Amino acid sequence: MVQDSGEHTREGKASETNLGERISRRRVLGSSAVLGGITIAGCLGNGDDDEAENGDDPGNGDDDDNGNGNGNGEADDVQVAIISSDAGFGDNAFNDNALAGLEEAADDFGVEVTQVEETETAQFAARQEDLAADGSYDLIVMVGFQHWEGLSENAEQYPDQYWMLINDHVEGADNVSGWIEMNNEMSFLAGVAAGTLTQEEIEHGDSSTDPDESVVGFAGGDEIDLIEAFEQSYIEGVEWVDDSIDVLTGYGGSFSDSEAVNEVASSQFDDGADIVWHAAAAAGAGAFSAAQENDRFALGVDTDQSVGDEQYADVILGSAIKALNEATYMVTEAVVEDQWEDVSGEQNLSVENEGIDFVVGQEFVGELPDSLDENLEAAKQAFIDDEIELSCGPTGC
Repeated sequence: MVQDSGEHTREGKASETNLGERISRRRVLGSSAVLGGITIAGCLGNGDDDEAENGDDPGNGDDDDNGNGNGNGEADDVQVAIISSDAGFGDNAFNDNALAGLEEAADDFGVEVTQVEETETAQFAARQEDLAADGSYDLIVMVGFQHWEGLSENAEQYPDQYWMLINDHVEGADNVSGWIEMNNEMSFLAGVAAGTLTQEEIEHGDSSTDPDESVVGFAGGDEIDLIEAFEQSYIEGVEWVDDSIDVLTGYGGSFSDSEAVNEVASSQFDDGADIVWHAAAAAGAGAFSAAQENDRFALGVDTDQSVGDEQYADVILGSAIKALNEATYMVTEAVVEDQWEDVSGEQNLSVENEGIDFVVGQEFVGELPDSLDENLEAAKQAFIDDEIELSCGPTGC
């Protein structure tokens, strides 16, 4: 059962974590490379270990032998586990973006990262408990708000375990760092980009736009509350540019079936779309292939997908992105430094703290019209000034 996106996710108000400062001083936002790690499936243990059941603290810094950070910026044997969303790793988007930050932390601090790919949401709570009961992990990262239901119980059952939840938070759980990504803001920026570029004459390779028509598309994965919020916020971004632009929408019914998303995007190109933005995780490659096949363009999501899906770089005009890799890096660093209080509780990635942005595709840098930068900067400033009110929150409408 997916937790209903209630009031606790609606406002998405961040704590005082200065993500913008960190982003401004480190290379960010483009990474979707997965550097390996250990992938495990199924249970890690049977939960019979008495010390694990009794909640021995894996992250309080009191025991040099329990894998904790030593507070000096280096980790002797800190271990971090990450459980995927149902899209799984290798999506060149959401999951890989989160993993990239952990891999960077592994390089910088020497922490060990374990990947747990779990694509069945019904098993999320069990995977969480397996890892916590094992007692080896200083931090357990969960990708996706669908982990909320299991974590709301496991965070209480294992109060000395540090957890990071992406796209939601657990009210009152000090051992959880809950990161609410302002997906609605990200989707709006994608809409601004699409709405701007469909009105411009763009030619690259065999692809081109038809500014006389001004039609764009949206191709979603599963038709769930989260992705419907992506869709609506994207539409509102397009309309913010020009409410006469037609927006075609459709769903492939999967985050892994690229052929289904290809069919959706191809249909939209047939109906006149110049540009299609996808919110379909790994299945989004189908939108890119459809753009190549139809001599049109596409937009990426979560990371710079012109890098992660480089074979489609010739049609990816840009990507709406979120600095999820920075968030996972920051939380891991806090564990290493014994500064959990800096990341405990509700955090967010937003336009205001520079955790949400739009980047131009690598083959289009310096080639796109000035109107794109002008409209994107105007939209971002409008968010900062609270001048844009979206119909949907970050996880639902």
